Formats: sequence, structure tokens, C-alpha cells
Amino acid sequence: MCASGKYSSRGPALIPRMKTKHRIYYITLFSVVLLGLIATGMFQFWPHSIESTADWTLDKRSVHDAPLIRLPVSSPIPERGDLSCRMHTCFDVYRCGYNPKNRIKVYIYPLQRFVDELGVPISSIGLSREYNDLLSAISDSDFYTDDVTRACLFIPSIDVLNQNSLRVRETAQALAMLPRWDKGMNHLLFNMLPGGPPDYNTALDVPRDRALLAGGGFSTWTYRQGYDVSIPVYSPLSADVELPERQPGPRHYFILSSQTAIHREYRAELERLKEENGEALLLLDKCSNLSQGAASARKRCYKGQVYDYPQILQESSFCVVLRGARLGQAALSDVLQAGCVPVILADSYILPFSEVLDWKRASVVIPEEKLSEMYTILKSIPHRQVEEMQRQARWFWEAYFSSMKAIGLTTLQIINDRIYPYAARTYEQWNNPPVVKWSSVNSPLFLPLIPPRAPGFTAVVLTYDRVESLFRVITEISKVPSLAKLLVVWNNQNKSPPEESLWPKIGVPLKVVRTKENKLSNRFFPYDEIETEAVLAIDDDIIMLTSDELQFGYEVWREFPDRLVGYPGRLHLWDHEMGKWKYESEWTNEVSMVLTGAAFYHKYFNYLYTYKMPGDIKNWVDAHMNCEDIAMNFLVANITGKAPIKVTPRKKFKCPECTAIDGLSLDQTHMVERSECINKFASVFGTMPLKVVEHRADPVLYKDDFPEKLKSFPNIGSL
Repeated sequence: MCASGKYSSRGPALIPRMKTKHRIYYITLFSVVLLGLIATGMFQFWPHSIESTADWTLDKRSVHDAPLIRLPVSSPIPERGDLSCRMHTCFDVYRCGYNPKNRIKVYIYPLQRFVDELGVPISSIGLSREYNDLLSAISDSDFYTDDVTRACLFIPSIDVLNQNSLRVRETAQALAMLPRWDKGMNHLLFNMLPGGPPDYNTALDVPRDRALLAGGGFSTWTYRQGYDVSIPVYSPLSADVELPERQPGPRHYFILSSQTAIHREYRAELERLKEENGEALLLLDKCSNLSQGAASARKRCYKGQVYDYPQILQESSFCVVLRGARLGQAALSDVLQAGCVPVILADSYILPFSEVLDWKRASVVIPEEKLSEMYTILKSIPHRQVEEMQRQARWFWEAYFSSMKAIGLTTLQIINDRIYPYAARTYEQWNNPPVVKWSSVNSPLFLPLIPPRAPGFTAVVLTYDRVESLFRVITEISKVPSLAKLLVVWNNQNKSPPEESLWPKIGVPLKVVRTKENKLSNRFFPYDEIETEAVLAIDDDIIMLTSDELQFGYEVWREFPDRLVGYPGRLHLWDHEMGKWKYESEWTNEVSMVLTGAAFYHKYFNYLYTYKMPGDIKNWVDAHMNCEDIAMNFLVANITGKAPIKVTPRKKFKCPECTAIDGLSLDQTHMVERSECINKFASVFGTMPLKVVEHRADPVLYKDDFPEKLKSFPNIGSL
């Protein structure tokens, strides 16, 4: 009928004029043939086995319509689970193969209903809404494939999210019956609520052979690092309650505890803290005067006063997340959604997605035994850091906790990064909110701690032919205790460096690298010989720095490894008359650049300078043989959003603007060229990244009237 109507309506345009009865005959014949082809195709391609290539979707197939599978009592049971499993021992990466998109392919088994010989289901709930959402999200993603032969990872349609709803033995038997099980190789199970009373194991009790486990309650004892994936316990309030994002900053309460059914010892300790700190701490519990149900689950009480939950979480700067019967708590998700900084007290707990997420940026982890010191510990955190953690906590929730889709796809991405490490997401991509990422206000070095002292620094000396001065520089630098290696970049292609016997004898390795072209950018090349994180860039005529000044500069860099730390300071200023930037080297209280003729920095910036410098800046520097130091200052400031650090008060450095016979004219020319560089670079970057700061680092006892032997750096130059 439909086909006939369709074609008859188009008849005048598509069919030659003929008698009406002939036209109806041909249309009817065509319709019959078309319906026959459709029916044949449906019969030919309709799924006949569990490995059907039909798309997985619950929209088309109800749980009640799924095939019924009976499990004989004698069905095999998988092994308990191999704690020694790692990706290279229990996962077949060759099944994933190479593909241009560097993306694993995931196959989801068709839905089935498993029952025992008596017809009793293996699960009391069948398929939960959460697991349905998870599988649907994966089936709609780029990871999914309906071709079982192309699959790298297999996900059963057996819901094991909540162990309380499972019959453990029968669930294991059902897993073993999966056609591609093969002792669990390349299979992934999702579980959020492991164990059960009275033991509450921290991992799924269902025997699972070598299958990977995405678990919500791992401890250090059950987590197979680099194999399993620690996931959050999904909070159903995520979908039911909308908490608008709140701007970071001080809140009404300093600390809030909202969990119910926590251990009485923890409750007693929290009550003691409440007595000591009064209104700064709000201690909530279950409301005893409300009837049980969904409504009461969203309420918390304190001395008869009722609070809406989780809305009350937004009224506190820090929110306590204590272990319960299980290590993983849905409260963690609620706290993150509220933009409250979680204070996690759950010894041995593997935080969700900790393989890729830097939880130090969004939470405070305190040993359970130090619960009594919690208030003091939190009070020591600077306000600005608290605001950054609040912002990061909210973003973690939005990106990785807010839905079963977010949890599932994050899990697959982590596994994908293991299999294709060369295409893996970077630390910044995992941890930097998009706004922060593009405004470049976070360190790209992910070095929250002070780098280790032992490796020291590598001194890189750029030279052309000033051998006498070069040797004096090498001799002076070799006296610095933290010097690990000295690298001389010989930039003269027309003259060979001196013979080895003529070089100064020093106590650290000395390596000479000959360049192919005379370029200033050669000083910032990421040479393989640079094995330390810290690099000292120094010119071959900087002979006035003492070993104490260099050692102190290195110590300052260790505290600020994402900064340029140097000695000669310079400033950029806006010229209102000319309407452009100008370079200033006169003495002021402000600094926005330190010259790399003598400066410490992280070797990562060599890579950025050589391969990631925007526009034509690098070529422009090499062509003009000037301003490589300004370019490096621009690069570091743009990446980190931070100003450099000037160390020690020493002013007199040999510099181009101070050394000519015709000093005035050369100084003016030089300043014009340097000003031109600043305007050129600002144009390429599209902004002015340089930050002005009134700051200088000096040793604590620098000007104090103490005996020299009490000072760590007595030989610091004066003004």
C-alpha cells in the first residue's frame, strides 16, 4: 500500500504514459518483488547466534525478550582471578592490531537471561538502569564494533555492578559460557559495589579468570596496577539533582561531614573536632524524625535542623569522605559535584582513575590516624590553592564522574592509552580544564614537588671562538657542588675546538657538541647529553658569577621548576607615545624577563623552543642573531602564566649594551632591536604573555650580621 501510493504519486514524472490498468499492474508487480527482496534479506541477515553482528541496543530488545540460557550445575567455573596479571601477561594486545585512528574496538555481547536448572535467575535485578546506560553509551561511541572478529575488548551484557544482587557462583558460570571467554582474556567487567557482609572484599568476588576489572572499591591489596582500572562509585543523585556550578572561594562552613552510618570511632572524633572548632565544622547525620524513603535519602540533620542534600555540600570549603563498610563511596561524587574539596580518609583506597588523574590538585588525602589533626592540616592550605582545588574538583566531576557514560568512556580511554601509548592523552589533557588549558596558567611540567637534589644540573655553554674566556667559565662553574655535567655547544663551523688535552680538568663529565650552522637557537636544542631536569644556560664570557651564586640559583630553581631563574633582569614597558612595546634594561623595582646568558630552566623548554615555538620566531631569531633570550622568556611565560625569578642582587654583567667603544649609539641601536623583538613576538603570540613582578630571591642571611661560617652562601655578590 505504501509503496503503491508512493509510486503512483510520482507516476506522471517517472513512468511513461500508458493505460491506467497497465500502470497499476506494473506497480503492483514491482511492489511484490521489492517486498520479497526485503523479506529475503531479513531472513538472511537476522541473528542466529550469540555472536550476531546486530547492533547492541536495549531500545530494540527488551530484557524480557532476551534468549533464556539455563546453566547446568556442572557448568565450569572460572579461576578466582590472577593477582599477577599485567597487560603484557594476561592481555593479548595483538588482537587490537594497528589502525589509523589508534583506537581499540569494543564488542558487547548480545543480551541473554541466565538462569539455573530450576529457572532461578543469576541476578535479582537482571539489568540495572546504570548498566544499561553504560552499555548504551559504549555502543554509541567510536570504540564500539558489531564485528566480533575485529574486537580488541569484550564486554559481557551480564550486570555485575552491584555484587549484592548477584549469585556469585552462577554468575561466574555464565561468564565461562561466553563464546569468546578464553579464560577471561581481553574481557572487561564493571563493578562498583564489591564484596558483601561481613567481609566486604574490596574487589568483585565473582571468579573471573584473567578478565580486567573496572572496580569501584579497590585497595592496594586487590588492585592490579596497570591492569585493572579504579572507577568511581556512581551516585544516582548525579542524574536526579542539578547543582549549578558555584564560583570558588570561601564558604559558610570550613569543614562539613555529611555521611551516614560511619564507624562510631570516626563519629566520636568528628564530634570532638566540632566541639573544638564550633561553627567552622558542620557535622550531619541521618534524619531520625523523617520516614524512610527516597525523600529522606536527600536530607541530612543536625540537632533537629534539616538540610537538603547534596545542596548543603556547596556551603563548605572542605567535605569529609570517610571509608564505610566499603572503601569506595558515592559521597565522593556528590562532593566533587558540589565543588567542595574532598578530604579523603580511607587508607589503602585506590582513588578513581588515579592512573591518569592528579588527585593532589583536587583533594586532600589524610591518613585515618590523623583525623584528629584534620582541622590544623586544612587550615595550613593557602586560600588561593583552595580555590584552585575547588575549581578542579568540579571539573573532575563534570569530565569523569557525572554519568555512566563518562565513567565508561574514561575507562576505555585509559585502556586505549595503554595499548597505543604513542597516541595516549597527555597529563595536561587529562588534568587541565579546557579554560585553564587554553589560557596557559598551569605548569606544563607536572612537577608539584621539588625535584630531587641528587641529579644536579647540566651547564650548557654556547661559544664561538673565545677559548680563553670559555676555559675561565668552565673552571668557575666546575666549583659548583650541584654541577652534574658540562656541555659546550661549539657554534663555529670554520674552526675546530681545542684539543682534548688543552681543556680544563674538572670533576664532572665535559662534552663538546659541534653544530652544523651558527645559530643562536643551538643553545636551546634538546641535546641527548642533557640528562638532568635542570639546565643552566650560560654565555662563554660570564666569568663574574661565583660558585655560591650559581648554587643558590639552582636551589631556587628546585623550588620553582616551571620558572626561568636567572641573574640579569630586564623589563618590557608600553610606550604610550609610540603605541608599542619597548625593552628596558635600566634599574627598576620590576622585572619581566631574565636573560638566558645566565639562567636555570627545565630541559622540557628546550623541546618546546625547538619544536613548538609559535610562528616564525625561531627562524627570525636565527636570521637576526638576536633575541633568543627574549623568545625563551615569551615561551615560558605563555605556557605557565608565571613571571621569571631573579636571584641575587648582582647587576654588572657583560652585555652587548655595555661593551662598545661607541657605547651610546650602540646602546640605542641595541635597545631598538630588542624592542622590535618584543613587538614582533607579541604579534606572533597574539598577546603579551610576559608578567611583571617585583621580586628577587636572596639567601635568608644575605644581609644579616652573622659570622660567614653560619651562612650557606657567604660569597654572594653585592650591589
